[in-house]
Amino acid sequence: MSNLKDDKLLTARGIVIEALPSTLFRVELESGEGLLAYLGGKMRMHRIKVLVGDKVEIVLDPYGGKGRIVKRL
Repeated sequence: MSNLKDDKLLTARGIVIEALPSTLFRVELESGEGLLAYLGGKMRMHRIKVLVGDKVEIVLDPYGGKGRIVKRL
């Protein structure tokens, strides 16, 4: 069963350039744009570490400004 909410998610790839407190990260997208991103729930639950220099996949917020890191590449 497909969830309509999942069909509209915009994803992007980028590189973590700075680690901030409370599992926030400053990420530079492939397009060159900077973005503030937080760690997704499954990544927190499974304690997946994200370090500066890691390539990540981000689900973008539809309103802009933030994103959720959902995968470490």
